[in-house]
Amino acid sequence: MTLLELTVVILVLLSLISILFIGARAWKKGSDRSGCVLNIRNAQQAVRSYQNLYQVPEGTTINMLTDLIGPGKFIASEPICPGGGDYDLIASIPPPGVLALTCSLVNSDDHAPASSGGW
Repeated sequence: MTLLELTVVILVLLSLISILFIGARAWKKGSDRSGCVLNIRNAQQAVRSYQNLYQVPEGTTINMLTDLIGPGKFIASEPICPGGGDYDLIASIPPPGVLALTCSLVNSDDHAPASSGGW
């Protein structure tokens, strides 16, 4: 092999590796978004289940850390955003369509549900 052929082979391999890293980064962002949306959905379902089980109206004060989150409760442990964001917990039962849990990364990379109207 000549030096030119060897250089071309190395360049092709490096370009393939860079494409692999770009794809892996996109996959990681997508999985982080999905995990965050699932956490938000689970928190929303926990709030609605609590509301239905104890027959409390909208606007009732609630402490998610003591009423909903913990062993044997609606959510086993405090949700952690896979993308590294922080969740803001609600202080009262929201009306339908208003999220019970919001992520600090909501404005970056579509890191929230597209629509929460039926939630």
